[in-house]
Amino acid sequence: MQGHTPSQTVGPFLHIALDWPDGPFAVPEGRAGAVWLHGRLLDGVGEPVPDGVIETWQADAGGRFDQTDDFRGFGRSCTGTDGRWEILTIKPGPLPAEGGMTEAPHVDVSVFARGLLHRLVTRIYFADEPEPNAADPTLATVDPVRRQTLIAQPDGRGYTLDLHLQGDDETVFFDV
Repeated sequence: MQGHTPSQTVGPFLHIALDWPDGPFAVPEGRAGAVWLHGRLLDGVGEPVPDGVIETWQADAGGRFDQTDDFRGFGRSCTGTDGRWEILTIKPGPLPAEGGMTEAPHVDVSVFARGLLHRLVTRIYFADEPEPNAADPTLATVDPVRRQTLIAQPDGRGYTLDLHLQGDDETVFFDV
């Protein structure tokens, strides 16, 4: 009798069939209200991860997941040699949550990279939404000291947040 096949790590990514022209465009270029959500994927010592993949899934500005001609809701960005990733999207609206609560505007994120047996899952919230963030039921479960690892800061292009796989600044990842 043979045993189970051992787990394999994800990658290294060769970007075959993972990268496509529409990948980083959750919305088309030129769409009103479009912003770049971007950052770097970094390892435990702060070095860039050049062969990772960042996938995002989000609601539209009205808090709905309806896809339209100008909103796909899904984006995929392969990291560059400097670990940079970017998704052109719109800022999502708040979402209804259990018990009549409301979730703050956020983007769901999956991280794939070498050395990982499974994808990592996190969220990106927005620094310019302090009141909704304070009331968000999921963000409330995160240690206040570590919440900043989930908060994207506005910049001239949109919002930026580096994702750290390990180390002192490790991004909060969720067990899903």
